[in-house]
Amino acid sequence: MNIPGHYFWQGTLVRLRATRRSDWEVWREEQEDSEVVRLMEWSVELPKNEANELAMSEEYDNFKSELRWMFAVETFDNVLVGFVNLSAPDYKNGTFGMSFCINRQYRQNGYGLDAARIVLRYAFHELRLQKCNSGCVSVNAASRALHLKLGFKEEGLRRRSIFMNGQYYDDLMLGLLREEFDEAEAIRSRA
Repeated sequence: MNIPGHYFWQGTLVRLRATRRSDWEVWREEQEDSEVVRLMEWSVELPKNEANELAMSEEYDNFKSELRWMFAVETFDNVLVGFVNLSAPDYKNGTFGMSFCINRQYRQNGYGLDAARIVLRYAFHELRLQKCNSGCVSVNAASRALHLKLGFKEEGLRRRSIFMNGQYYDDLMLGLLREEFDEAEAIRSRA
């Protein structure tokens, strides 16, 4: 899978790095895109400020949290294009979660797919985890499509579980086993 001598945290389009204080200003600016925040957080959040940036920095920079490892996603030109995280690792059962957000101006360039593949490779091949559980609000077509490109399978639908924007939506549950990821990666490498 990994090319010898190739930096593990680098894909074909992006590399991942630890977050740093300056990244959270970009995060705060992205929080002003209410429609995107709604699809990710399932609500409209209160306005963010510098205190929120500092709190995020203190919690996540340099992988301080044991429950969620935040990565900055940047291009090879050192442009921050978004964030991806590995969350809730359950070492007993071998499961974890993952989420990602690519900033609006950088979407549809393959950055999210590339970043997610790096995190999945790390979880499956370095941490010995065996399944990624994920999900999205059913109307988030872009997130659903990205999950399917990664090899995720739709595992269920919790009907009318998410209330936002004055109405109820379904919660789409997705899962990816290590073997499914490896198979998708093998197909990608032959293409």
